[in-house]
Amino acid sequence: MWTWAITANCADFLSPLATLILHAGNIIGSGIFVSPKGVLENAGSVGLALIVWIVTGLITAVGALCYAELGVTIPKSGGDYSYVKDIFGGLAGFLRLWIAVLVIYPTNQAVIALTFSNYVLQPLFPTCFPPESGLRLLAAICLLLLTWVNCASVRWATRVQDIFTAGKLLALALIIIMGVVQICKGEYFWLEPKNAFENFQEPDIGLIALAFLQGSFAYGGWNFLNYVTEELVDPYKNLPRAIFISIPLVTFVYVFANVAYVTAMSPQELLASNAVAVTFGEKLLGVMAWIMPISVALSTFGGVNGSLFTSSRLFFAGAREGHLPSVLAMIHVKRCTPIPALLFTCISTLLMLVTSDMYTLINYVGFINYLFYGVTIAGQIVLRWKKPDIPRPIKINLLFPIIYLLFWAFLLIFSLWSEPVVCGTGLAIMLTGVPVYFLGVYWQHKPKCFNNFIESLTLVSQKMCVAVYPEMDAGSRTEETNEDTEEQRQPIYQPTASKDKEQPQP
Repeated sequence: MWTWAITANCADFLSPLATLILHAGNIIGSGIFVSPKGVLENAGSVGLALIVWIVTGLITAVGALCYAELGVTIPKSGGDYSYVKDIFGGLAGFLRLWIAVLVIYPTNQAVIALTFSNYVLQPLFPTCFPPESGLRLLAAICLLLLTWVNCASVRWATRVQDIFTAGKLLALALIIIMGVVQICKGEYFWLEPKNAFENFQEPDIGLIALAFLQGSFAYGGWNFLNYVTEELVDPYKNLPRAIFISIPLVTFVYVFANVAYVTAMSPQELLASNAVAVTFGEKLLGVMAWIMPISVALSTFGGVNGSLFTSSRLFFAGAREGHLPSVLAMIHVKRCTPIPALLFTCISTLLMLVTSDMYTLINYVGFINYLFYGVTIAGQIVLRWKKPDIPRPIKINLLFPIIYLLFWAFLLIFSLWSEPVVCGTGLAIMLTGVPVYFLGVYWQHKPKCFNNFIESLTLVSQKMCVAVYPEMDAGSRTEETNEDTEEQRQPIYQPTASKDKEQPQP
């Protein structure tokens, strides 16, 4: 038995413009067309809902700055998984990876793909809802197409993101412009302070926390660049630059899109709509109302692409650390794309399309996501204390992580209090990773038959994907080999006899 041990040297990096567009495009997805209803429903008034959108944008910027420091201090692809693992140890990192592999990315991608198919098919079924089988089939086609694009080329994937980011920003610009026109016409009844803060339900601190959780879903992807740090050109400069430009841009777009919504719809009309942008278009665009479902389809198509790009890199990083099968750390010989990781992501997402109740799943996934955001940023403070002298090309004031952690504690405590079953289920799913870690990673002396099986499976997967281990230069920005890294990689079996040999391609 042998595995290919040749290496691939790839120089396909993300340019500064591609970095900025990819970051903004990965944040702006289906959230702005889904979350307004959830934010308003839990906030209880238009004015408080707008405040939630603004504060969520500010907190997102604070979190992104904290991640920027971590991203250049620990310059590894894998994002918060890599940071949690390096700071708190293998078990904590594995739990982050486990919940991402099992629920977060497959669910998010499935929801975005279903949103895409819903808005594409809705114009064809004007008097009823599209058939569920048609929605799932089109969502699957979307996923398969974008997986092929990401497998073919990093440059193709970023160009798809460039095109669809521009398209959805133009669509959102249309919404904002229509809102400005409405305000100029005097249609701002729900923006006047006495009306904006008129509560249509009793204020509740737990519901306000859920409103922030709903708003945060729309800002999902703000930590995207930390998953591809090793693929950025000059990350010390371009990582914070992308944050400073893209997050304020996204916050501006989100706030003014919501302002535009309430110039055309009352809170009751907005809450009664399952497709806010479509209802907005029907009220203001007349015969051109078809623009809205097309715009949402463009937005979500780009969102699926960005999510696939990110999640495959996370699985790639996890496999490289020995927390996932080693084949997921391999890349195509010529295209330099993580094809095994992309195929794994696609298959797990397609399996999620079998499930119909996605919204409850999103709720507790959001709770778990925020749990690990806070753990990661707490790790930034721990790292400052444990290793104060390590190089930090970007170093922010400690007030920023403290502000984020205070908001994080408020959000988690009151979300758990308001939705104990939903949030508790998310915690339970995360904790199922503990026995998996000890059996799959911590237990190093596995039976020989198990290692032989893994070796055979790895070889077959390599041949099918034409994939090899990427070249790691000693002086590059990638991780340095140390005893801890070697110990973590031991559970993933790699035969020593052929490890240093170059085998011919079949």
